[in-house]
Amino acid sequence: MIPTLENLEELQESNDILGDSSALQSRMEEYGYLFFRRLQDVEMLKELRRQMLTTMQECGWIKQGTDPVDGIAEPGVQCTEGDLEYTDVYHQIYRNQLFHTSAHSEVMLKTVRDITGRPMTPQPQKVARLWFPNYTAHTTPIHQDYVHFQGTYENLTCWAPVGDCPIELGGLAVLKGSHKVGKVLEHHFSLGAGSLMIESEDYEALGLQWQTTNYGIGDTLIFPALTIHMALPNVTEDRLRVSLDNRYQAIEDPIAEHMTEPHLASMSPFGWEETYADWDSDEYKYYWKDLRLKVIPKDWSFSNKGFEEACELARNGNEEAAHHLARQVKRAPNTEQARIARKILAQ
Repeated sequence: MIPTLENLEELQESNDILGDSSALQSRMEEYGYLFFRRLQDVEMLKELRRQMLTTMQECGWIKQGTDPVDGIAEPGVQCTEGDLEYTDVYHQIYRNQLFHTSAHSEVMLKTVRDITGRPMTPQPQKVARLWFPNYTAHTTPIHQDYVHFQGTYENLTCWAPVGDCPIELGGLAVLKGSHKVGKVLEHHFSLGAGSLMIESEDYEALGLQWQTTNYGIGDTLIFPALTIHMALPNVTEDRLRVSLDNRYQAIEDPIAEHMTEPHLASMSPFGWEETYADWDSDEYKYYWKDLRLKVIPKDWSFSNKGFEEACELARNGNEEAAHHLARQVKRAPNTEQARIARKILAQ
């Protein structure tokens, strides 16, 4: 069934088994996700929201003269991951100390440890998702996280809105039990964030139910790397959606090399020294180096396949694919993929 607002079921809460490692593991195995109401510190997230949105207002994303906490987008401003104008502002936000240290909270570390029964750590690459209103063509499509973040299937995604996130603002929806597929499904080119999606016939064949909720600040959705999920479109008139989208892994498991770098550093040069420039503490700087994580190369096959499909679609007149190639040329003009894209766009 193609997910629509009319056929989405409610996420099932797991606050009743918090702290019960055996019950958490059993429910994760059954559902392919765990959802907790107000798991994270609400006051901390409110302060993080204020800081992040103040930076966005200073950079022209939030309407001048409004309280930045309200998240009212500047009229006429729309961009997303893959756009240089997005990355430039994103990396200003990425310098925020609380944004990074929030992933190390005692409640998050204990919860993921209880879920897996193993010592866990947040991966170095923290991620924020910042979605403009009515920019729905770029909404994150249906996918599994493994194709993007790799490492192992056991890695956990922890998604949390930084502020209340009703359905119309575009929270996450998950396909309950879809992790039981036990493998990475075929992913194809998509214009949406991440540029990769699972075709409807592949997930519909599983016969499972999509679930979501009206998220509140502090709510947290946790799921492994094979769970099929998507973002819902932000259909509000003027509100920008802000969320945390971090990964946790067992300390003894390998980590893909790109996950030891700042998010979107591959799209615009940005390193850890720039990230840490304004921090007032060294406690969480380069913390992962002391853990001696096993670093493995990134598997480029997923993104390369998506690029090849985009090229073929663009050759046949697909406007979304052509737009994708044009963005790639703009942000990395000297790469081999940009050379190929320019040739196709010139035809």
